[in-house]
Amino acid sequence: MSNTKNTSDSQESQQSSRKPQRSQATQTSQASQKSQSSQEPRHPKPMEVLREARAQLAELTGMTAESVSSFEQTEEGWVLEVEVLELERVPDTMSLMASYQVELDAEGQLTGYRRARRYERGRADSRGGR
Repeated sequence: MSNTKNTSDSQESQQSSRKPQRSQATQTSQASQKSQSSQEPRHPKPMEVLREARAQLAELTGMTAESVSSFEQTEEGWVLEVEVLELERVPDTMSLMASYQVELDAEGQLTGYRRARRYERGRADSRGGR
């Protein structure tokens, strides 16, 4: 009987010593992740910024963001020019397009937008006079 008790105590001791190690490893991993995320803000990759900007603008305006015609990283975040289909017409070359200037913060969240110009899809760009 004493032999059975010792074996039982030994098993309980091993099990209890394993549990803190697992939870301690998990806690260390979680603390490491938290400290990394709190040390530096997340800086998205350029392609993530482009995709997110198009999606956010489409959601806000209800219009299809077709392409990004300019893209620049600034001290405050990002500035993009996004081409949007404003009014679909037949033939497609008569559809109305618009260029929107879109501003995002350093994390890639949209902070503002404005329509810079409006044009027919089939028209050549007359800006610049060339």
